[in-house]
Amino acid sequence: LRVTDVFLCLKYQVGQLFSVAEASKNETGGGEGIEVLKNEPYEKDGEKGQYTHKIYHIKSKVPGFVKLFAPEGSLVFHEKAWNAYPYCRTNNFFIKIETWHKPDLGTQENVHKLDSSTWQNVTVVPIDIADRSQVSNADYKQDEDPAKFKSAKTGRGPLGPTWKKELVSKTDCPRMCAYKLVTVKFKWWGLQTKVENFIHEQEKRIFTNFHRQLFCWIDKWVELTMEDIRRMEAETQRELEEVRA
Repeated sequence: LRVTDVFLCLKYQVGQLFSVAEASKNETGGGEGIEVLKNEPYEKDGEKGQYTHKIYHIKSKVPGFVKLFAPEGSLVFHEKAWNAYPYCRTNNFFIKIETWHKPDLGTQENVHKLDSSTWQNVTVVPIDIADRSQVSNADYKQDEDPAKFKSAKTGRGPLGPTWKKELVSKTDCPRMCAYKLVTVKFKWWGLQTKVENFIHEQEKRIFTNFHRQLFCWIDKWVELTMEDIRRMEAETQRELEEVRA
């Protein structure tokens, strides 16, 4: 990476972690939401990063057909994540999400280097954060719309319908693409396909809304440091426990 690319990665990482903390608070309350058990540095086999262990209490957020068959207490999921930015990986009972963050416009194919037989079964789903049609009416918020937002601190935005094409000719303009590989396995006879399809749909929804928020919250995080973020994460962990209870 060039020096400018390294700086961009670090700033995007700050924005990503800030948005994760904010979104976690928005999804927590009434006994449900996100519970943070661990958030600490790790080092293994020369890889350094941040390790988190979270519990998702999601009974109210799954469709009725899942709640109907799910045993009591089964809709509590553990997520363990090793964030060695720009590469991240997470896993829980039936979802694995691997992410490469690259300073480009999504032009790389098979960035996760999957073998040819696996790659043939992958469905590539492009997400455009400025495309209103990719957001449901229930999720849409005008102040979280990159097509309407303009940053007071950076001057970025609003993003027009051809914003990605315009960036191609601007070599000095920062860009970042999150390449996410979502693997879903739900071995439950009679429900496997239906649940796996539902999870894929929800992951796309989460990725779309999250990155729209990340862009529109830029004035809140662009001047923060990693030290600021770690303090914010500690405060958020305490708040989540209070709000969830």
